[in-house]
Amino acid sequence: MRRTLVSLIALVSTLVLAAAAAPQAEPPQAVVATTFLISGHGWGHGAGMSQWGARGFAQEEGWTYDRILAYYYPGTELQQAKVAKVRVLLAENAKALAVSSTAPFRVRDAAATTYDLPAGELKIGPDLTLPVDGTPTALRGPLVFQPGSGALLALGGKAYRGELQVVSTGKRLAAIDYVGLEQYVWGVVPGEMPADWPPEALKAQAVAARSYALSQRVKGAGFDLYADVRSQVYLGAQGEDPRTTAAVKATAGRALFYGGKVAIALFSSSSGGQTADSSEVLNEPQPYLVSVHDPHDTLSPWHTWGPVAITAAKVRRALRLVGPVLDMKVVPTPSGRVRAVNVTTGASGATVSGGALRFGLGLRSTWLTIGTLTLQRPGDPVSYGGPLTLSGAIRGVQKVSLQARFADLRAWGPVADFAPAADGTFSVVVRPTATTLYRLAGPDGLGPVLTVPVAPLVSLSRGPGRGVLTGTVAPAVPAALVEIQQLQDDGGWAAVYQTYTDERGAFRARLELVPGAYRAWVAPEQGLAEGISPQLEIAAP
Repeated sequence: MRRTLVSLIALVSTLVLAAAAAPQAEPPQAVVATTFLISGHGWGHGAGMSQWGARGFAQEEGWTYDRILAYYYPGTELQQAKVAKVRVLLAENAKALAVSSTAPFRVRDAAATTYDLPAGELKIGPDLTLPVDGTPTALRGPLVFQPGSGALLALGGKAYRGELQVVSTGKRLAAIDYVGLEQYVWGVVPGEMPADWPPEALKAQAVAARSYALSQRVKGAGFDLYADVRSQVYLGAQGEDPRTTAAVKATAGRALFYGGKVAIALFSSSSGGQTADSSEVLNEPQPYLVSVHDPHDTLSPWHTWGPVAITAAKVRRALRLVGPVLDMKVVPTPSGRVRAVNVTTGASGATVSGGALRFGLGLRSTWLTIGTLTLQRPGDPVSYGGPLTLSGAIRGVQKVSLQARFADLRAWGPVADFAPAADGTFSVVVRPTATTLYRLAGPDGLGPVLTVPVAPLVSLSRGPGRGVLTGTVAPAVPAALVEIQQLQDDGGWAAVYQTYTDERGAFRARLELVPGAYRAWVAPEQGLAEGISPQLEIAAP
């Protein structure tokens, strides 16, 4: 008797020590889903001239181009700029280029030797091989192609005025257009403003484009300007329009000056009704780029835009953040635009500039507001018939309701009314009877979809007779697969018997029972998640 008692005490002590040493399983983390609803005003950085606003002043009030420019760039003066040529980057990192002409043309190599070329198209690779007197010859670059009599050069089938320079790195090619400033502006204005807009607005655009080109040349790059929005959109001769060309000629050589220097004549499509101060977009603010009221921006289809629904997962990927994104709060500029956004993540947090937010998420401007719809549930599946607390936050969005639908249906329906607290947080208790999808919905947009798995209630007990186990599944799911599983030495579970439920959700298993722990596992059926019974201990006979 004493040996038995000592052995029992030793066994209990061993189990207690083992339990103390075993790591405790961490509870499942809550499942959080967040959607940001972003609304804003305007298109572009918003500083300087608003193109839609300029159209409105010309069209609605009859303002001349000089008056339009004086309004958007106060303190500047119109003066004659020196005639110049500009170098416009047309192509970069190209594997091959195609230069063509409808008339015979010429090419000059690095040694200033000029070669005649036949009319037609020439394919150029990084080795700069061209047909010289009918023989393929590798020339020393950079190469400068010069137009023939009465014809324009074309790059990739698009015609350009001036000369085309081709530069090779040995593996890649770049193409640069050497063109007169006025001819360059001929190709910019139709790329930046519709040609059918009022002539005075087109003239204002011509002066702004000419001023920007002279004041914002790229330094140390072998070219002066990009042919896209990194500078201005340049369409070349291919995109010229008689109406925009007439506006350029009517303002020939005129540019905006301030303090003896050409002004940085920033412009954008739409200001949203108030232009931005230069301190919001430039490292060195300019006194003539101040925030002004822009009443005719209401003509713009982008005067007000949104809401745009963006998931937290997309924000994390686009902005390259670490951890799930939980919240974003705006740090505004004086004109109401976003200077920065403080992002709360699961890892810690980050601060993102307004420009990085705009371009990372593909938004039209930084004048924006961010609404938040967050829905959260516990990490474990909810048991059939049991209560579930959904929580979350609603910020910057009005009249939001909670909706639900079963996983196998399409129709959404209202669930419950609730009133968020002053800080936007809320919680609501639901009792789903099957796996259910929940979302927050309002007139401004839809929140994220949160799936709540519902597990059936499964029981397992020892039945009458040797080796018999019985159990039930609620709700009753006829013909549901049930596995009787046994705990293995490695901590895993292995199936030792399979059976099916009857019409009442009951099941029965007859098997050779050996001492150990057993459980019943029920396969997902009819909108329910998998179900698992409590463990059943089978002692030695």
